[in-house]
Amino acid sequence: MLNIDEFINRINELMDEYQLNASSLADKIGVQRSSLSHILSKRNKPSLDFILKIEKNFEKIDLNWLLFGKSSFEDIKENDQKNLNFTDLNSKTNPFDVKKTKIKEIIHLYEDGSFNVYFPKNKIE
Repeated sequence: MLNIDEFINRINELMDEYQLNASSLADKIGVQRSSLSHILSKRNKPSLDFILKIEKNFEKIDLNWLLFGKSSFEDIKENDQKNLNFTDLNSKTNPFDVKKTKIKEIIHLYEDGSFNVYFPKNKIE
C-alpha cells in the first residue's frame, strides 16, 4: 500500500533534484497546479494517471522508487554520473574481451518483449 507521507517526500526529493517548484513540476508533467498542490497537502491521493505522467516525463525515475522507495534515487543519480563497468561480476574476465572469451550467442531484446538469438557460424560444442 502506498504510504502517502513517503510518496510526498519522494516528490519533494524529485523537485529538489531537478530544481523545480510545485508549479513548474505541474507544468512539466501536464497537470493542473491545484492538483499537485492537493496531493502535496494530502488533500487528495495521487491518481494512476498522475503517477504515470511523472514516469513519462522523468525517464530516470523508477516507479518502484517513486511508489515504494524500493530502489534508491541516489543509485539512479550515481549511475547517471558514472561510466558503466561491463566487467562480469561473477568472474575476473571481461565478457566483451573477445580475445579471451568466445561468443556463445548474441541476444537482441526488443521493447515489445520479442527477441532474436544469433549463434556463431562455426559453433563448436
